[in-house]
Amino acid sequence: MKKQLNKSEIQNLKEKIKEKYGIELFSKKDKIEITEKNNIKIILKEGKPIFFYHKEEIVPTIKLLQENNFLKTITIDMGAVRFVANGADVMRPGITRIKEGIEKGENVAVTDEKYNKIIAVCKTLYSGEEIKKMDKGKVLENLHYVGDKIWESI
Repeated sequence: MKKQLNKSEIQNLKEKIKEKYGIELFSKKDKIEITEKNNIKIILKEGKPIFFYHKEEIVPTIKLLQENNFLKTITIDMGAVRFVANGADVMRPGITRIKEGIEKGENVAVTDEKYNKIIAVCKTLYSGEEIKKMDKGKVLENLHYVGDKIWESI
């Protein structure tokens, strides 16, 4: 079931997104809806999924980021891709590149090192500097990956 947002709801959502990500993706005139599939609330702009809610936090979809990546990136080796693309959290040994300035608790786009394609959106468990100093352990929580329930509901 889709629920179309009114102008004040759109404005509120727009402000939350700007505060969290520093971007403006829509105006009050755009058709913005919220739908719920597989117990996940997904925000649609003109019918296209742009964000979803994870524990009350607004998170961009991979489809949106493929068009316009506004998140910092962390790159993983090809050996880690199949695990991350099946929902596994990211472990330190699989990481090959870390963008500068990543904070703990920040959402990041995870790309593969060969094709540089976004395969997941993850939350950092440590800052980028802390991750660089680590040799092992879980460093990213996988929130959304290619082929998951969010991807399939799109």
